[in-house]
Amino acid sequence: MAHITILGLGPGNPDHLTRQAWETLTTADEIWVRTRQHPTLDALPSQVKIHAFDHLYETLPSFQDVYARIVEEVLVLGQRPQGVIYAVPGHPFVAEDTAPEILRRARKQGIQTRLVGGLSFLEVVWETLGLDPFPRATLGDALTLGTRHTPNFPPDSPAFIAQIYDHHTASEVKLTLMSVYPDEHPVKLVHAAGTSQQVVEDLPLYAIDRSPHIGLMTVLYLPPLGENASCEAFHEVVARLRAPDGCPWDRKQTHQSLRADFLEEAYEVLAALDAQDLPALREELGDLLLHIFLQAQIAAEEGEFTLADVVHGITTKIIRRHPHVFGELELADEQAVVQNWEKLKADERAENGEPEKGILAGISAALPALAQAQAYQARAARVGFDWPTRQGVWEKLQEELDEFEHAANPAERQAEFGDILFSLVNLARWDDVEAETALRTANARFRARFEYLEAQARATQRPLAAMSPDELDALWREAKKVVG
Repeated sequence: MAHITILGLGPGNPDHLTRQAWETLTTADEIWVRTRQHPTLDALPSQVKIHAFDHLYETLPSFQDVYARIVEEVLVLGQRPQGVIYAVPGHPFVAEDTAPEILRRARKQGIQTRLVGGLSFLEVVWETLGLDPFPRATLGDALTLGTRHTPNFPPDSPAFIAQIYDHHTASEVKLTLMSVYPDEHPVKLVHAAGTSQQVVEDLPLYAIDRSPHIGLMTVLYLPPLGENASCEAFHEVVARLRAPDGCPWDRKQTHQSLRADFLEEAYEVLAALDAQDLPALREELGDLLLHIFLQAQIAAEEGEFTLADVVHGITTKIIRRHPHVFGELELADEQAVVQNWEKLKADERAENGEPEKGILAGISAALPALAQAQAYQARAARVGFDWPTRQGVWEKLQEELDEFEHAANPAERQAEFGDILFSLVNLARWDDVEAETALRTANARFRARFEYLEAQARATQRPLAAMSPDELDALWREAKKVVG
């Protein structure tokens, strides 16, 4: 009768085979194994014929192709009258792609199945390191991790990364991890855990791909980066602040009561950017992040939405709007990206049954005036509403200056001055200058220079008001040299 037995060979030491696995193996005529490179197989009685799929690793382009072929062949073998015993390293359901898929498809096809478990590599690694994985350890796959740009687990939890088959895989894993962890972060490489060839190496993260012991049974142990180093940890802090026994001030806040502080924190981020002060930027981004988490926590408590909803929504949207990165679409340049972005937004509104919006509709009315003007102009330019050359912008500015000069009354002067500012912003856009940032920086320069004047006046015990225009001008030129 057709049947498939899937068996776990344990981590590599024959002594780690379960009694059921040993009895199954020693009474069999033949077995099929994913790989012959497993020490336990050398301990089987000589009458057991071993067939291996190692040749597929050399002929097929990827591990996924290898695993898919193995699944197909085992299913065919299982339909023989004698069935098949298919054996894999460790436990069939731990870091093993083929076994779960074989069982799923065999049951769907009506093929009888039997699972013989085994000790996985994890137990012996934990024993070797003397570590209990509970309550927060992460299990990771090197092949998946190596294809990412950042780790997919919180850095304040310990992690065990398996399937570091070779030096290339180790190098890919290292590069991904070093996007978050310091190059010198201390780690451990465990090779052939639980066997007579066991080796444990202590080394810095940057050196893991230099180990001479890397092989099929290598596992990386990554100690936590430290406390309070993950979004999950910060989420818990914010939730604790809002809890019944939390902070009275934080518990009292609402969406609206935090609005002014949220805006202030955003401006402080801009101030740090303007000053090119990276330590301040790091701190101010943290303050802004606190407000984002607080808003999401309040919404979760009110049953409106959760932080996971926020993250899921923006992640899905960004992936959907970047088909040239996450899909097959090819776009020629930045302008093509912007045009496609607008098209995708329009398509989304149509799919959701939303009325068509003007191109300026998404620009916040709360933006500062200069930033808002530049945003309006940039949006309009996307659909071709723009001067063909910079000269046209310059001539328009001259025209607005002339109209201001001939304004007949205060209302006209205010309107014409607004047109001057709007034209200046357009000129800034053409020259890749952020008007809002330029004025903020000019304000900061003026303040620094004027404070220098005040300091000099105090030092000479002469008030600024008592100085002549020539004296003030001389001090101003001096301030420009000293403070920039």
